[in-house]
Amino acid sequence: MIAERLQKLVEEMVDEGVQFDDAVHEFEKRFISRVLGQFDGSLTKTADALGIHRNTLTRKMGEYKIKRRAG
Repeated sequence: MIAERLQKLVEEMVDEGVQFDDAVHEFEKRFISRVLGQFDGSLTKTADALGIHRNTLTRKMGEYKIKRRAG
């Protein structure tokens, strides 16, 4: 099911002329924000859930201007 939904989204984005970097950045920003919210702003838990290093998470949060929600 998720593969089909993702395929449709990719088709729509390609049809609308969305560039690859913009698509990747938007996906990462929303994905990180969602997981960060699930863990009430815990960077360690969020990084673990995402499978990335905490420093990488912090860097991406700065890059995408994602605010840490106080837990």
